[in-house]
Amino acid sequence: MLATTHLALINVFTGDIQGGLGPFLGTWLAQTGGWSPARVGFVTTLVGVSALFLSGPAGAVVDRIGRPRLLIAAACAAILAGTLLILPATSFPAVFAAQMVAAAGGVLLLPAITELTLGIVGKDRFPKQQGRNQAYNHLGILIAAGLISFGTAYFGAAVAFWVLGAMAVLAIVATLTTPGHCYNGRRAVGWKEDDPDDKPERATTRSVLSNRKLMVLAVALALFNLGNGGMLTLLGQKLVAAGSDATAWTARYVMVAQLVMIPVALFAGSLADKRGRRKLLLVALAVLPVRAALSAFIDDPVWLISAEILDGVASGIVGVAVPVVVADLTWGSGRTQTALGTVNAVQGIGGALSAWYGGLAQSVLGWSGSFLALGAPALIALALVIWLDATSEPGRRTQRRERLAASLKPA
Repeated sequence: MLATTHLALINVFTGDIQGGLGPFLGTWLAQTGGWSPARVGFVTTLVGVSALFLSGPAGAVVDRIGRPRLLIAAACAAILAGTLLILPATSFPAVFAAQMVAAAGGVLLLPAITELTLGIVGKDRFPKQQGRNQAYNHLGILIAAGLISFGTAYFGAAVAFWVLGAMAVLAIVATLTTPGHCYNGRRAVGWKEDDPDDKPERATTRSVLSNRKLMVLAVALALFNLGNGGMLTLLGQKLVAAGSDATAWTARYVMVAQLVMIPVALFAGSLADKRGRRKLLLVALAVLPVRAALSAFIDDPVWLISAEILDGVASGIVGVAVPVVVADLTWGSGRTQTALGTVNAVQGIGGALSAWYGGLAQSVLGWSGSFLALGAPALIALALVIWLDATSEPGRRTQRRERLAASLKPA
């Protein structure tokens, strides 16, 4: 079996488990422990904020150890252990501790999979492979959602544990059976593969994280997530206020967005070299204000599907473009995953604040105004990315022009 096939399987099986039980945690705790929504929301928020502080160190661990297969397996095992520990947990400290174990595994997965991908396919093939990774990732989420949706009627809320557990085990198997000789640690960080005696010094963490372009990218993504993260939640509340079946429609919107993300991720991976990473990010950021306007002024749940199609477009592009841009900006430093983990932490701050920001805007501006307020941060992010020269490496067309110009120069 090809190593890229193993990458596909890893992404399918880790697509759903990266966030642990996710929205099913609240359902489980409410049904089995009688937890109130406020208590569930508090522990979820506390775990989410705490996980942000683990993201940068997790990337640094991946850079330092250089054994991504082992780290992916360990991350999946941590997610599985943390999830299973929820079963007997009843007290707040026990639930928090279990979720932190799962969260630690979740933040480790992305940089470890990115490292494994770079070490297998190399930098030149990374954009297209990252598109495939994300497509398979969304496919895995869809499969898990379908299994849980149909299985709940027969097995109850516990089916979420069975699905997550099975996917975690399958992800570990797919990871550990990936041919070891296909991964090259020097290829993964941009060092010369044909000279193993050449051991460049890794850049200091401070020098990498002080990269102005990297920080601008992180701030732009934080602003994007500030608008994007809470929009579907606010849309569900709007449907409740309108008397619609919010739960059913929200589930449909999630499915639509995931279905759209699959072809968008593949398309974005192919276009990353041809059109440039910055243009892809500009499209993703420009889509969010349009989605916000549709959510603000459309009340019919059927027509609101158009807004969630745009969610699939924006999120599908961001999932592909961000690791590629971070690799561009840090290539050869030996700190690519440290940078990726840090960028994820900064953008996670925006996502963590999004629901609060949207709720506050709704109380002041009403439903239409709140959605427009969620779209506003994306306009600032758009301006930042217009300024940002997102790729340190030009696209293939530019490379071809440069090679042609060089060949025409007199010797």
